[in-house]
Amino acid sequence: MAEAADFQGTSPSPARRWLLRTGALFAGAPLLAGLVQLPAVPSAEASPNASLAEATGSNTVEVSLDSLSPSVPTDGDTVTVSGTVTNKGRQTVTDAHVGLRVASGAVTGRSAVDDAAKRSGFDQFTDGAEVGGKYVEKFSALASGVAHPFTISVPVKELDLGSDGVYQLGVSLSGRTAAAQYDQVLGIQRTFLPWQPDEAGAKTKTTYLWPLISTTHLTAETGPGEQQTPVFLNDDLAKEISAGGRLEQMLTLGKDLDITWVIDPDLLASVVAMTESYRVRSGGTTVAGENQAVAKEWLAELETAVQGEEVIALPFADPDLASLAHNGKTITGSLSRLKGATDVASDTVQNILRVVPDTDFAWPVNGAVDPSIVKVAISAGADKVIARSDSLQEGSSLSYTPNAARPVGGGTTAVVADARLSKAFQGDMTKAESSTLAVQRFLAQSLVTDLQNNKQRSVVIAPQRMPSASQAQTMAQALTALQGGNWSQPQELSEAAATKPDPSATTRIPSASAYPKSLRKQALSKSAFGEIHATQADLDRFKVILTDRSRVVTPFGRTMDREMSTSWRGRSMDAAVYRNDVQSYLNSLTGQVRLIEKSETKLSGRSATIPVTVQNNLVQGVDNLTLRLTSKAPKRLKIGDGDFGDFDEQGIDISGERRESVKFTTNAEANGKVDVVAQLYTADGEKYGDEVRFTVNVTEITPTVMLVIAGGVLLLVLAGFRMYTQRKRAAARQSAEGAPADDDPSESVPTDEDANAEAASAVHTAEEQSPAKSGSDEPEHPSDPAPDTAPESADPSGTGERVDR
Repeated sequence: MAEAADFQGTSPSPARRWLLRTGALFAGAPLLAGLVQLPAVPSAEASPNASLAEATGSNTVEVSLDSLSPSVPTDGDTVTVSGTVTNKGRQTVTDAHVGLRVASGAVTGRSAVDDAAKRSGFDQFTDGAEVGGKYVEKFSALASGVAHPFTISVPVKELDLGSDGVYQLGVSLSGRTAAAQYDQVLGIQRTFLPWQPDEAGAKTKTTYLWPLISTTHLTAETGPGEQQTPVFLNDDLAKEISAGGRLEQMLTLGKDLDITWVIDPDLLASVVAMTESYRVRSGGTTVAGENQAVAKEWLAELETAVQGEEVIALPFADPDLASLAHNGKTITGSLSRLKGATDVASDTVQNILRVVPDTDFAWPVNGAVDPSIVKVAISAGADKVIARSDSLQEGSSLSYTPNAARPVGGGTTAVVADARLSKAFQGDMTKAESSTLAVQRFLAQSLVTDLQNNKQRSVVIAPQRMPSASQAQTMAQALTALQGGNWSQPQELSEAAATKPDPSATTRIPSASAYPKSLRKQALSKSAFGEIHATQADLDRFKVILTDRSRVVTPFGRTMDREMSTSWRGRSMDAAVYRNDVQSYLNSLTGQVRLIEKSETKLSGRSATIPVTVQNNLVQGVDNLTLRLTSKAPKRLKIGDGDFGDFDEQGIDISGERRESVKFTTNAEANGKVDVVAQLYTADGEKYGDEVRFTVNVTEITPTVMLVIAGGVLLLVLAGFRMYTQRKRAAARQSAEGAPADDDPSESVPTDEDANAEAASAVHTAEEQSPAKSGSDEPEHPSDPAPDTAPESADPSGTGERVDR
């Protein structure tokens, strides 16, 4: 909105505008004297530039300029302006009208455009005379706080424009108040009117970058099935590519413009993931995505739009080059990850859009560069760096805007985008006035640049990475007007980079100390890169055990590229949450392959087998794992045949969603408890997962059992002695009676078989009374299965069971 205009006493003289423009400096004093015919207002005479608030209290009028058409008029056109006027004061404004004014003389120079745009208040000499006549819109009264629309159409010839150039056009509100009963300018809004009715002798070659970049949307998580259903953080991407969304607007508007497409391959990969079955996180769970049709339509439209056009592919996920250069290059693996993101970019774009992109360009955030940023860009394979003129600044000796291309050494070219034009649409473009003023100022800067000299030059415009929908619409409006003008012609970025540089243009990369502090504060921290490195290390340990590594390596690799994205700038908390989420999910996957906890294991005898169970809850199989069982007292309990000293190890190969018990032979040298440690190792000797500790209790034959056996032997001896004495007695009786011993059945002598049976029965009875067998069949741990009680079993026993000899 325009500020309140300065009080000027009376309306301007009706003298012709050309006289006012050409003679203002010489005739200013006499003219003022002739104008002051009404009763003087002392404060106004004392200060010609006094504000309206000083002259009339709180009475002010805001003039809003909502549209100007055409943006670039030519001979025979009619300029139409529309907007609103709103009385912000307490008093009603009467006898009001809105009129147009053309400033005296064209604006010369790019800095002059900036200064004119900042000017506030009304100056009758600078702002010029009102066109007047029928080209006004009148209001009998403007009540306080009420907005009134206006539309004024004026033939270009009535504006009395002079030679080619940029003219400042003012829309002013004049009227009276109760405090000042005379005509005065109460409010004014200004804009620029480019005037180039004929073809320019040397048209500026203009390159406009049109970025298709978004924030991170995909997580590392995928579904368990063969399809690996992707999981999105939210449904924001669907909103962006739907009708009216930011990316839908960028595509719809861009396909009708002469632009250079700049695309983040991650955006394409994310939209492709939406074309099939996908899930979206919502309230601690995930729900099925429903925007497959929208994704397919957007991709198809984009593929059609880019055919035959120049496409620049950024490294995958648009990694933050400045953050890498300042905080990440000393972290192992960071630069190699950037190189990988660059390598995958071309294939991604080509496979999805069926065009071969250019991957030779690096684009640091806001085009701000220093030597370390350039080195990082080169390390990834780029030989052209898109900088900006407020970073690679020209000296005061250069009176014109040079070509964008600058050789900066080592075969690297800095393509310097024009800062004024690149930042033209960064503000809030949702208001019609903001959009209109931004378009006209953009066009003014472009035309003034072309008029600086008679040589054709190459200008590159690199807007913000993620324009809003309203910003995109304003950009498209400005480009449409520019490409319909007579001083500019489109050019591809590769052509701009190949243009012969101006010999007077600076080629010195600014020092690190010149890098903007505001951008440093937004950068990813060194600790962030450390976390990414830690995740990569865990992934490296995990992938070596997998039979199908692509199911894990690809989604996690691309996700770690996203962790370095430029889109995290200014969102450090969101970035930290995302990194933590990635690490947590990787930990959950690695934890799917683990050792089952064991309770205390009893070993009766000198040798036995000990089972250790490995669980694989992954969908795919695992191999290249070794299970190592280590005795903490190898002199008392030896594991295996002793080839490895205090431990033994066996290879692991388990199918998906299975568990397997691995048997280790042991030999006990002494009774007592021995701590044993089970640990998984990868093929390169790295520990995998948590160790499992348990105790092996070694027991020899017990004293009670020895007493039972001794008792049995004694019984056998006694039984044999009894049989011997009984037989002697029987033989003696038979000899005394003279009868054969075998003829008397009542005196039968026990046989050897009877004695053996009796001894065995005694031993059995003693064994049943022995406490050694009490409760031996109970499981040692609630999760253990019942033991295999077959004596002297040579077969391996189950997990957690009592180990027999």
